[in-house]
Amino acid sequence: MVSHAAMQNINRMIIKGANVMRNVYLDYSATTPVKEEVLKEMLPYFTEKFGNPSSLYDTGLEAKAAVTHAREQVAALIHADPKEVFFTAGGTESDNWALFGACDKLKEKGNHIITTKIEHHAILHSCAFLEKHGFDVTYVGIDKDGRVNLKELEDAITDKTILISVMMVNNEIGTVQPIREIAKIAKAHKILFHTDAVQALGNVPIDVKDMGIDLMSMSSHKIYGPKGEGALYIRKGVRISNYLHGGAQESGHRAGTENLTGIVGFGKAAELARIHFDEHVAHCSSLRNYFVDRVLKEIPDTELNGTMEGRHPGNANITFKFIEGESILLLLNQFGISVSTGSACSSASLEPSHVLTALGVPVEMIHGTVRFTVGDFTTKEDIDYVIEKLKIIVEKLRALSPINAEKGW
Repeated sequence: MVSHAAMQNINRMIIKGANVMRNVYLDYSATTPVKEEVLKEMLPYFTEKFGNPSSLYDTGLEAKAAVTHAREQVAALIHADPKEVFFTAGGTESDNWALFGACDKLKEKGNHIITTKIEHHAILHSCAFLEKHGFDVTYVGIDKDGRVNLKELEDAITDKTILISVMMVNNEIGTVQPIREIAKIAKAHKILFHTDAVQALGNVPIDVKDMGIDLMSMSSHKIYGPKGEGALYIRKGVRISNYLHGGAQESGHRAGTENLTGIVGFGKAAELARIHFDEHVAHCSSLRNYFVDRVLKEIPDTELNGTMEGRHPGNANITFKFIEGESILLLLNQFGISVSTGSACSSASLEPSHVLTALGVPVEMIHGTVRFTVGDFTTKEDIDYVIEKLKIIVEKLRALSPINAEKGW
């Protein structure tokens, strides 16, 4: 790790040569800003249309109608029946509900779960909890591109397997998993299949019926909607236990007064994501490709983690050899540039990324990795600015590093 004094010295040298300062946000996989259209849709429900959707008078019925409309908007994005969409407080709750609800409902049938080594911690930590309470979990590995090993997954199935949970798009390296193939394996063995689609929603095409998905987790704040709102898709005919107990909200499946403004915002964000899907993917992938091409060509000793084919359109996970990603992040921040050293949910941890570890990246290189994710408001000028600063920062940090290409690790 570069010392604090050295960092300050680098910072002074860089700032001295800096021209125009600008704010560039390249962490869209962590969260997204609420779009103006979404905020405009939400605002009346804070003051004028504030009713409780469970109330039977006009103000309550107006609120209930808004929830119903939002449910239809989210369902349309994933090609589901609105009655199959249940609102939650976010992706983490949806993941927890899917796992705990399925395991509780099916515990008489078996106690074995299959997931992967690269899941979000909302899944991994839930599985760890279940292991402490009598369930067995198999963690399947990935190949060099970051995709699940389908043979290993199918070979792991036993007569006690009740649930398979595999994320649709990885939050660190952006790899899109073969969800249709996994769903077919699960169906062939009469096993319930859940996918965490938090990073996938609005970024890859999703048709829950065509893909054979039983349960699917979603989040609003990844698609330019408000934080604190999500949903769980539960295919018609699938039965899982309730996770929250109390009132009869969400057709009696998820207790608690609905987050009206959050639900309205999620619905509008889903509608915009559906309408502008092709435009969004084209914009993000074009800028991401431009960024990756320039970094790999203009900054030596850099590597892209994961494959460029079948990847989140805005994701670039890059290793800068011989220096630490945290130092890059802190110095980029001095120039108004926001990036991540991995999953934003665990970026404060000093533990090496479990995703890159599963990918086979050496520990010393994992610590030199930075995740850049572009979004709808990113411009080519933003990318040029980031690369300009990145080249200077990497050069300065490597000049201070005790290791380099000649000396080795």
